[in-house]
Amino acid sequence: MDMKAFVKRRQEVMRMMGSGVAILPTAPVQTRNRDVQYLYRPDSDFYYLTHFPEPEAVAVLVPGRAHGEFILFCRENNPEKEIWDGRRAGFDGAREHYGADDAFPIDDIDEILPGLLENREKVFYSMGRFRDFDQRLLGWVNEVRGKARNGVHAPGEFVDLNHILHEMRLIKRPEEIKLMKRAARITAAAHRRAMRVCKPGLMEYEVEAELLHEFRKGGSEYTAYPPIVGGGRNACVLHYIDNRDELRSGDLLLIDAGAEVDAYAADLTRTFPVNGKYSGEQRAVYEIVLAAQLAAIDHVRAGKHWNEPHEKAVRTLTQGLKDLKILTGDVEGHIEKGDYKRFYMHRTGHWLGMDVHDVGDYKIDGTWRELEPGMTLTVEPGLYIAEGGADVDKRWWNIGIRIEDDVLVTRDGSEVLTVDAPKTVADIEACMRG
Repeated sequence: MDMKAFVKRRQEVMRMMGSGVAILPTAPVQTRNRDVQYLYRPDSDFYYLTHFPEPEAVAVLVPGRAHGEFILFCRENNPEKEIWDGRRAGFDGAREHYGADDAFPIDDIDEILPGLLENREKVFYSMGRFRDFDQRLLGWVNEVRGKARNGVHAPGEFVDLNHILHEMRLIKRPEEIKLMKRAARITAAAHRRAMRVCKPGLMEYEVEAELLHEFRKGGSEYTAYPPIVGGGRNACVLHYIDNRDELRSGDLLLIDAGAEVDAYAADLTRTFPVNGKYSGEQRAVYEIVLAAQLAAIDHVRAGKHWNEPHEKAVRTLTQGLKDLKILTGDVEGHIEKGDYKRFYMHRTGHWLGMDVHDVGDYKIDGTWRELEPGMTLTVEPGLYIAEGGADVDKRWWNIGIRIEDDVLVTRDGSEVLTVDAPKTVADIEACMRG
């Protein structure tokens, strides 16, 4: 991505800061077991402003600083360690490749950072995310307070940096939309691959392997979240990630999996028959969920409030359950009492971006916020009819269906980013036939 985009983001933040100083640590390395670490992924807020991919780093924004406003504390070059763990940007790389005005050793932060706080009115910081760093920051502020007799003024206010950054991240810029579209294309290709290879007798993890192959082949560095590959009754477990059962003819397979590209996520769900042909009952439920999703997507447009797509999906699903005689009685009454939640227990979507459940408020002053161009969200209604319901005919048992797409709000409507993934019954069955 062009580094000019990150310069603009930092400048926008600093315009809102006044005489404050902003401090953003990246995520620490996490140990998986003994001396094995999890694959490293930077903190999203830190990465949003720096594009710096390494651990042990802290970004500091100091508006008006004579020697440069963007300071990066990072690891220094160490030829011996780089032989084992890979190359580091070092101080020269921090300046030349990531736009830092100044770069200092992360090990020297205790000596340098308190001086950057002197005579600043506010500290902009996201308290509570990294507790160890919270304590260090409080120690630095107290250190500056101890210099009061020398005429040094310490910051008198902490301001939550989330309020600024998360509103910025909610509205995607062109360079972000480009990355999200790429993640969506890779993800759709992976789901098509899964449809083509699926057959009775395969294990869920074998289908998962096909997804992961397509993700890496397309250039995705990570999955956006652990893939859900649930056949039969497992499709009725919303966050099923064991992915270890055998796929059986006559069952449905629900796959919820998304690729991540340069820290931007896709989130896509498709549900299809293991043997390539929907049964009458499966098709009937599927068509209801698809109708609910299309109704919801139709209400993803600027000026609509956040909850409208969910309301449209709920009404369509509830009417469908009544049409199938799974629910009986008045649709309005079922909606008012929440009877549908037995079969549809989650909401219809969430913000999408650098985090799969991305940042941004859903309400403003207690009222659902209006959708605006540049917002990206998922639309993912579903129905989950688990076995064991004595009042539900057994022919509906273990039908779990979710249909999810990634949708961008545009000036004149919306754009489905994951449109390349087959979604109608006819298109899915055709894809599975090859």
